[in-house]
Parts: sequence; structure tokens; C-alpha cells
Amino acid sequence: MLNNPVNIRAALPKDIPELLRHMRSLAEFERYINEFAVDEESLLSRAFGKHPECSIFVSESRDGIIGYAVIIAIPFTYDLKTTMIIKEFFVVTEHRGGGVGSNLFRHIAAWALAKGAGRLKWDVMAGNINAEKFYQKHGAGPDNKWIPYVINEDALKSLLRQS
Repeated sequence: MLNNPVNIRAALPKDIPELLRHMRSLAEFERYINEFAVDEESLLSRAFGKHPECSIFVSESRDGIIGYAVIIAIPFTYDLKTTMIIKEFFVVTEHRGGGVGSNLFRHIAAWALAKGAGRLKWDVMAGNINAEKFYQKHGAGPDNKWIPYVINEDALKSLLRQS
């Protein structure tokens, strides 16, 4: 189905401009573009610096980068195995449905297992039925055991003022 060969590899610093373009596209889709603060310098230091905070993989074709995933590791949990968090997973609209996302997802799964991970976790934006179908097709499902919670920066500051 892919007549335009796709290579999946670890992202490199030279990929930053294209990555940022795609990250902004995802931020627009997920409606947090007004809070989006990632720039070239921050991505360079946080993803490719002396102590990287994440791993990034890209799907690349002759059209350039057509997909990417950002992974964050929690080194150990209750079973002493790493939990890999897929923080961002994105495939360019015109390349969806042709196997690009599936190949990227399988690559992440193989990488996670090679790193000793016991699981992959991620969030799906409420209402993103296409994403849910994609993940379910690959054997994933919602985690009904846990309810995600979040406390934003303003609430954190308020909490500290409550002493």
C-alpha cells in the first residue's frame, strides 16, 4: 500500500524545524496552540541535549517527515519495569490509512520491549474516534482501572498559597 518508501528512525537535531511544524499541527488539532511553547532551542536541549528528557522517532519518506512520536520513560514502577508514555503521536493527514502510523507504532513497541518496558501508555483526546479505532486495531484499549487527573499551573500555585 505504501508506494512511497518510509523509513522509521530516531529523530536527529536536523529534524527540529520539521518536527516543530508537525508539533504545531498537533497542538492546533488538540486545541492547545495558544499554550504551545516549544521552540527550536528548547527542543534541542530537551530531546537532544546532554540529558535527554524524551525519545523521538520519525517516519520519513521522500516527502520529508510524515509522522513522529515523542516517548517519555518512567524508569520503574510496581513491577520494576519501565513504563513508556507516548506523549505525542502524529501522522500527516494525507499519509494516514496507508500503514505509516501502524509501522511507527510497531517500531515504538519493539523499541519499548528492547528497553525492558512492561507497558506503553498514552492519552487519547476525548472525541478522537479515529485515534481510538487506530489503537484498538493494534490491540490497545482504554484503561478502565485508572481515571486520569491533572492539576494545572494556576491550581498548583493556589494549592501552595493555601497553607
